[in-house]
Amino acid sequence: MKAIVYERNGDPSVLELVDRPVPEPGAGEVLVRMAVSGVNPTDWKSRRSTSPSGWQIPGQDGAGVVESVGEGVDPDLIGERVWLWETAHQRPWGTAAEYTLVPVRQAVRLGDAPFDLGASLGVPFLTAHRCLTAGEFMPATLRAGALADHTVLVQGGAGEVGNAAIQLARWADATVIATVSSAEKAQLAAAAGASYVINYREQDVVEEVGKIVPDGVHTIVEVAPARNAEKDVRMLRHGGAVCLYADEGGPDLTVPLWPLFVLNARLQFVEVYSVPNAAKALAVKDVAAAAAQGVLRVGAAAGLPLHHHPLAETAAAHQAVENSMVGKMLITTSDT
Repeated sequence: MKAIVYERNGDPSVLELVDRPVPEPGAGEVLVRMAVSGVNPTDWKSRRSTSPSGWQIPGQDGAGVVESVGEGVDPDLIGERVWLWETAHQRPWGTAAEYTLVPVRQAVRLGDAPFDLGASLGVPFLTAHRCLTAGEFMPATLRAGALADHTVLVQGGAGEVGNAAIQLARWADATVIATVSSAEKAQLAAAAGASYVINYREQDVVEEVGKIVPDGVHTIVEVAPARNAEKDVRMLRHGGAVCLYADEGGPDLTVPLWPLFVLNARLQFVEVYSVPNAAKALAVKDVAAAAAQGVLRVGAAAGLPLHHHPLAETAAAHQAVENSMVGKMLITTSDT
């Protein structure tokens, strides 16, 4: 089989296309013939910062077809179309390959949904789910109606997690306000389903949010906490939460303590790989349900343009994500 591997950390040039034997699944594992691999910021950050022990196939997310199963796994899974999550987390077997191995619990039935959607679900949607369920006012699970009478502010509504948060929140019937930095990105956030879109370069976000929801928002899904901390606290309702999943805008965060005390507010840090197991299991279940219902979408019409690369051009896909190119980078791994 063909696979992308790297044996040392560094820039995209460390990624190599190699031939490897097709592996056999061990106990509790499935072998998946990959169709599409999704690229996330954590892929390039890991590649740059962490030297693998031996070799590493990158790619946490992907979609394909179960080819064979290991001991203890239901053989009825063979032939099933599945989406994968956290495939390469503390394991060498990522999704940027023609085949990969994954524990069976991390291979979720995709049904008839497109492989492109399946390869886009893992990191962005599981992160967004945690952001939408960790606050005082928020439910532990999402479904239609779960966020009725709730208002969610998504800072950075044209990004991958922002897009996922908008889609999940709208599925759950929340009012969604999204911020963006350009007219083009405003169109993407609106296409994802945002109820209101604010261009923070041209409008006063605090003032505009106050017009929409005078009592403040229930939860803020935050991509740039250092830049937005002072504004976030002014838009939060009593008991609300700011869920921080990235550090765009600077790694150092200074928070306005007394206003947060008065609000009994919560700052929830979200790192998807270390989310508590019970919460992650609920996230996988909810995301799978939403996908099965056909309410999750990818592509420009859903506010997330797709950019496809062949397996041999994985380095270019990584570089595009590292350069913050708008949209979802996907690697076509086979013609499955």
